[in-house]
Amino acid sequence: MKLYYAETLNPRKSCAVAKYLGSPVEFVRIALEHGEHLKPEYLAKNPNGKVPLLVDGDLILWESAAIMTHLAVKAGSNLWPSDGAQQVEVMRWLSWDLAHFSRHGGALYFENYVKPAIRMGETDAAVVAEATKFFKRFAGILDEHLADRRYLVADQLSLADFAVASVLPWAKEAKLPLEGFTHIVRWHDRMMELPAWREPFPTPLSAAA
Repeated sequence: MKLYYAETLNPRKSCAVAKYLGSPVEFVRIALEHGEHLKPEYLAKNPNGKVPLLVDGDLILWESAAIMTHLAVKAGSNLWPSDGAQQVEVMRWLSWDLAHFSRHGGALYFENYVKPAIRMGETDAAVVAEATKFFKRFAGILDEHLADRRYLVADQLSLADFAVASVLPWAKEAKLPLEGFTHIVRWHDRMMELPAWREPFPTPLSAAA
């Protein structure tokens, strides 16, 4: 298997799950800064021109949620629960994250961290204000859910945790408004105890930067 990645939000999920499971993947870095994701040979595999991308024999998968699920199922891991009701719960959190939490956290990540880093211009104050408002709203929902739980689903680590936590390692750089959301902070501190979550990429983030 080959897992194509860059050191950004969505690839972090797939890389972390692959490392956690010890999946037999070859990590292939795509240099976004050099436009490798837009080259014809890459677009032939993923016409979206995005990362991550997994190639497993004849199977070509885009989208981090699909890639994580494939890796977990292939490994027989309970990161993807065997219980049908719990699978639905994991899917609910994956969908919620894409539509709400990582959507607005990702906007803050882009405006406050990515744009300055690659000199894309000034931070858009209106975008930051809107994203901050909605991030706080949905962080409140997540914080309440985690008040008496160690993990998001059935109180055991699952793909939902890897997905929903994806923006939090960049909380400082993205200027995420996490003040007062103590249960989120506690939960992510627990995630950071996992070596695969702390250093999901073949090259540590500090070195890749």
